[in-house]
Amino acid sequence: MNNHHCIIDIIVNVGYTFGMNIPRYLSISDELKKSKTLVLLGPRRVGKTTLLNNFITSTKEKTAVYRGDELSTQHAFESADSNLLKGHIGTAKILAIDEAQAIKGIGQSLKIINDTMPEVSVIVTGSSSFELTGQVGEPLTGRKTTRYLFPIALTEVLANESVPMRLFQQNLPSYLVYGMYPDIITAENDQARIDFLRELVDLYLLRDILTYQAVKGSRVILQLLVLLAYQVGNKVSHQELGSSLNIDKNTVARYLDLLEKSYIIFRLSGFSRNLRSEVTKTAKYFFYDVGIRNAVINNFNPLEIREDGEKLWENFIIVERLKMRTYTKLYANQYFWRTWKQSEVDLVEEREGKLFGYEFKWKEKVITPPKEWNETYGDEAAWTAIYPNSALKFLGIE
Repeated sequence: MNNHHCIIDIIVNVGYTFGMNIPRYLSISDELKKSKTLVLLGPRRVGKTTLLNNFITSTKEKTAVYRGDELSTQHAFESADSNLLKGHIGTAKILAIDEAQAIKGIGQSLKIINDTMPEVSVIVTGSSSFELTGQVGEPLTGRKTTRYLFPIALTEVLANESVPMRLFQQNLPSYLVYGMYPDIITAENDQARIDFLRELVDLYLLRDILTYQAVKGSRVILQLLVLLAYQVGNKVSHQELGSSLNIDKNTVARYLDLLEKSYIIFRLSGFSRNLRSEVTKTAKYFFYDVGIRNAVINNFNPLEIREDGEKLWENFIIVERLKMRTYTKLYANQYFWRTWKQSEVDLVEEREGKLFGYEFKWKEKVITPPKEWNETYGDEAAWTAIYPNSALKFLGIE
């Protein structure tokens, strides 16, 4: 895992002594193709614009650069007229549009560009997949590549460390409280980190959702997030959430879908081979960043006085595994496994025709795989307990 490309300069700060550079795994130059559109998705403030700007300044190709949230850009690319679109690209070989989800009908315009200007490579970024993906999905069938950028990954943080475990152990308590956003890493102190996370939740994440026509107010969405934050790692029922919020389960399902498509949360469904003893009708929800989770419930207490360390660890390590698999293209279906008798496996990856079960424990203690897991899946399924001292191997760092 040494394929690191774009370098982001990082200032060394107290509590986050990461060294001077953090390499990002995603390489725009490797993914970009002529007559195709590269769609770069991910949460706000994770570095998509920085990654794009670094690529633009490093490429030797002539590039036409636009911001989708500017009115002039929206007017320019809302047109589906190839002659008008050519006028906005000129002789450029690369078209780059940041925050393209703000442009009405952008998918059809990009299709025309791909079809009529085969010498042009296109990259667009977006932080709201319910907007951008919906617009480019059908028009760009066969014409696009979709890639994701997340908050800084441990695999990126520790890439150039000669003794990665030392730095990991030193900073893990801070990771679990403040998360892994680039602005968190470069903040001067913990108060600045707290201010950033609160602003991110209030001004960006919720605002993105509220701009979508299906949501009328922020109160219920925030209350739903609070409920999910307290139930990280636990089974969640739409019916029970609806009862707590005094809304029907269909509305709960719609709001959860919006939260997933705005990259705040993601779900694990229950794994089953159709055995009656296995739980499949509920899901577990996790946050893409534990700092956001802590901001939602306004709890930035040090790890040593918290009661939710085990939940934070489970959320954190599952997300880091997701980042690693995404960036290294280790494709797998992911689930949790639980029976009505309360036997459980925190994470199940289905890949290469096999099952890989993982149990995440914050404190070191000897545990064994559930008896029902072995009896049900036997030799076709592996099982491993992951503690902080074995996490780096799990993430392919050691």
